[in-house]
Amino acid sequence: MQEVNAALERSGVPFTPNTSLHTYTTWKIGGLCDLVVFPRSVEEVSACICIFNTTGIPWMIIGKGSNMLVSDEGFHGAVLRLSGAFDTVSFRDDGVTAGAGYSLITLSLQAAKYGFTGLEFAGGIPGTVGGAVCMNAGAHSSDISQTLSRALVMNETGELITLEAKDLNFGYRNSVIQHNPWVVLEATFSLLHGDRTVIVERTRMFKEKRMRTQPLKQPSCGSVFRNPLPLFAAEVIESCGLKGHSIGGAKFSEIHSNFIVNTGGATAKDVLALIELAEVRARQEHDVTLVREVLFVGFN
Repeated sequence: MQEVNAALERSGVPFTPNTSLHTYTTWKIGGLCDLVVFPRSVEEVSACICIFNTTGIPWMIIGKGSNMLVSDEGFHGAVLRLSGAFDTVSFRDDGVTAGAGYSLITLSLQAAKYGFTGLEFAGGIPGTVGGAVCMNAGAHSSDISQTLSRALVMNETGELITLEAKDLNFGYRNSVIQHNPWVVLEATFSLLHGDRTVIVERTRMFKEKRMRTQPLKQPSCGSVFRNPLPLFAAEVIESCGLKGHSIGGAKFSEIHSNFIVNTGGATAKDVLALIELAEVRARQEHDVTLVREVLFVGFN
């Protein structure tokens, strides 16, 4: 790690060593990582990837830290957290381009403010634009794939690639980004103009529905499992009698069963035990396979 730290210092990229990742996840769970790096430009991201490739250190990227469970042992490697130029947005007549570190909720609200339709569904989804593109985030029968035009990506060798929407192989909570060591740098969305009053009201309605039906006042990662269509994961979990069930400081929410909340002092081990319990019970009692929507970090 001394070699990595020295190289980062020479490159001028800000970083912090030996950092607890619980402060960077919405679950407020996770052990130490060797260093968190904060590249502020495309050039600094490229420099980081070059350093990681040269030294062989494992690395990953993190946005708002939703949809992620970090092990109690942490992550032995480097975590990239985009800042600076990646927290920007630019509206045009036919849509918007946003940096990967930009808040998806803020983007949705701003689009509504300017009278653009297409991102109303995202008004209550925590996370960044980059994370949303990576996992094809969605809600209310819509998702990122329906409005994304293209994404600027850096591959594992530091090369910039522009991927059109068709190149991202979007699926349900899935994209090609998840299966490659690439970094989303910015995303461009094609949006249509509409009645600003209607769009703002629709965005507000979606956001308020999430506030009523999800435990947003407690730390969670969002939905734990993908919906086993045509069923909903929440109804499967509840039918197994697990709504409100807890292990340690982790509990299946009584507001929404597909959310595991940190009631205080929950560990990754507690959360994983609940996840595995739900998977076993769903198979045994309903012959349903629950597929995890959560990214597991630092687990063997």
